Amino acid sequence: MTGVETVTVRPEDGAGRLDRWFKRHYPGLSHGRLEKLLRTGQIRVDGKRAHARDPIAPGQAIRVPPLPETPAAPAKPSAPRARPQDVALLRETVLYRDDWAIAVNKPAGLAVQGGTNTDRHVDALLDGLRFESKERPRLVHRLDKDTSGVLLIARHAAAAAFFTRAFRDKTTRKIYWAITVGLPEIRQGRIDLALAKQAGIRGGERVQADAEGKSAVTYYTVVDHAGTRASWLALLPVTGRTHQLRAHCAALGTPILGDGKYGGSGAQLAGGAAARGLHLHARSLAIPHPQGGMLSVTAPLPPHMRRMWEFFGFDADVADPFAELGLPA
Repeated sequence: MTGVETVTVRPEDGAGRLDRWFKRHYPGLSHGRLEKLLRTGQIRVDGKRAHARDPIAPGQAIRVPPLPETPAAPAKPSAPRARPQDVALLRETVLYRDDWAIAVNKPAGLAVQGGTNTDRHVDALLDGLRFESKERPRLVHRLDKDTSGVLLIARHAAAAAFFTRAFRDKTTRKIYWAITVGLPEIRQGRIDLALAKQAGIRGGERVQADAEGKSAVTYYTVVDHAGTRASWLALLPVTGRTHQLRAHCAALGTPILGDGKYGGSGAQLAGGAAARGLHLHARSLAIPHPQGGMLSVTAPLPPHMRRMWEFFGFDADVADPFAELGLPA
């Protein structure tokens, strides 16, 4: 390429990350070179500086500088075929389906997208959710691997563009449920704690409080508690930073049960294998529907969390715990 180009993300590209878009359209551009072009501002999205992991959507304009002529990357071995039992499992988790969207109750432990040493993930199973559609479904947001609950999937490119814009414009309402170790001193409130990613930490991504980091805001309320031993928190994130809810709960002094990354040994309760695993669940999602109105989906608790609700005697049959707080719908 000999000159600067402005390339518009096409509808058939769907939603995804900026680095993956470049990998697909400019296979000869190494990731290191891409990072350097982003750091120096030579690549921009809608006129603004961007990062490799930033989400992009159809209609956005990407500034592409002159790139050296490089041979296309050698073809990679084909990805492992999705196992029929995994496809069947995902189909069994479908909570809602229409011509625009599919909502599933993602199991804890199943990654949404692939990565290093991660071949089993939702993205690899999406062909199993075509349901006779000509287009392959598309991811429009994500959950952490160990977080269960509502995951929305667009059925075609036009739906992906609409839902991605809704997430970007924060016209959605997401409520998470968690069991935390301990009881917050203030029973309900707003956590406004900027977060920044840490580099070079073993065990994958991690964030920490940093005044120079990205703004991160979460509303929370204690729905029930077992003395000061454990609490059932409802969490409503305004922003969607990596590990935001896990880091914010730890900042309250009440880490999420099973979250050793942010709570260490303080994220465990004495007694019982039932407490193993991260106790964070995307309970409900409300999002505008392309045909009007709101699409609202609620996901039942996964087995490991349901056992803890029963253990503490918590009643999971509750309405929106934020309804009385006057928060924006």
